[in-house]
Amino acid sequence: MSDGGDTWDGEQVRIWLERRFVASLDEQARADKNGRGFEDDYDKAAAEEWVCRTAKTNAATSDRKLFETFLKQLLAQDEYKRTEIHDDRRFDREVRSYLRKLIKMTKTNTGSGNMSRFQ
Repeated sequence: MSDGGDTWDGEQVRIWLERRFVASLDEQARADKNGRGFEDDYDKAAAEEWVCRTAKTNAATSDRKLFETFLKQLLAQDEYKRTEIHDDRRFDREVRSYLRKLIKMTKTNTGSGNMSRFQ
């Protein structure tokens, strides 16, 4: 997921996932602080946090094909458990959406070079 080349950089992918994990925690705190009208934003950030937390520590990040297989296995799950979310269906939908985004990034080997806060 570097810049589209054929060389997979697992360390870069883990750094990117860690940064997205931290950003999602910040987004959850901001949405929680803003209150009732921001429940959608909270659940979306919680989904990103769940995916990044699950993926960043998995050994599959060091190999492109293994990582893609790992992400597809996560996508195949029936449901995703997380406490403190507002809407289970919305959370599941956001997790699936984020997993599809990561699968696409993995296939094209692009995206992890983008270290900007907002994506």
